Amino acid sequence: MEIELKNIEKAFGEKVVFRKLSYRFPEGETTCIMGPSGCGKTTLLRLLLGLELPDSGEILGMAGRKKSAVFQEDRLCENVSAVSNLRMVSPHLSHKDGEALFARLGLEDSLHQPVREFSGGMKRRVAILRALSAEYDVLLADEPFRGLDEATKRLTMEYFKKQTAGKTVLLVTHEEQEAEFFGEEILMLDVKC
Repeated sequence: MEIELKNIEKAFGEKVVFRKLSYRFPEGETTCIMGPSGCGKTTLLRLLLGLELPDSGEILGMAGRKKSAVFQEDRLCENVSAVSNLRMVSPHLSHKDGEALFARLGLEDSLHQPVREFSGGMKRRVAILRALSAEYDVLLADEPFRGLDEATKRLTMEYFKKQTAGKTVLLVTHEEQEAEFFGEEILMLDVKC
C-alpha cells in the first residue's frame, strides 16, 4: 500500500510549512526528501509518524503500519551498552547476533561500555542499527549519516541500502551524493510548499 499525502497544510503560528502538499511515496522503494533548511523535511517525518497532526488534509497508508525511525538526535539509552539499545527494540536478538551487527559497522571494540562513552559517529551508527533491527513496514530516517567521516559513511550507507532493499524508506538528506546513492525517488520540498 502506497503512502499518500493529500493536500497537507501545516503551520506553526504565522509560519506556514506546507500549503496543499500532495505526494505519493512508492511502496518498497527509498524516497529521498530534500530541500533547503526550514522547508519542512523534519516536520513531514513527524507528521508521517503521528508526532504532529496536519492542520488539514489527509495522510493515507500509514495507519496500522509498523514504523521505525532514525531521528536527527540519536535518542539512545546512554547508560547501557550498544547491544542493549538494540535489544530494546528487538528483544529476540541474541547478544552474539547483536555483536555481529556492530562488527559490520566497525563498532566491535566498544560493545561493553555504556553508549554515553561513545563518540558522536559511534552513537549515530548505534541509532541506525537500532532502527534497522526493529520490526517495521516503513523506515523514516532524518539525516541518518550526518556526522560520519567519509569512510564510515560509505560503509554505513552500503549496509543501510542492503538492509532496506525492497522496503519503504523515507530518507531526509541535504546531500546530493546520498540522494543519488539511494534515490529511486526524490521529493524536493521548497519553503512554503
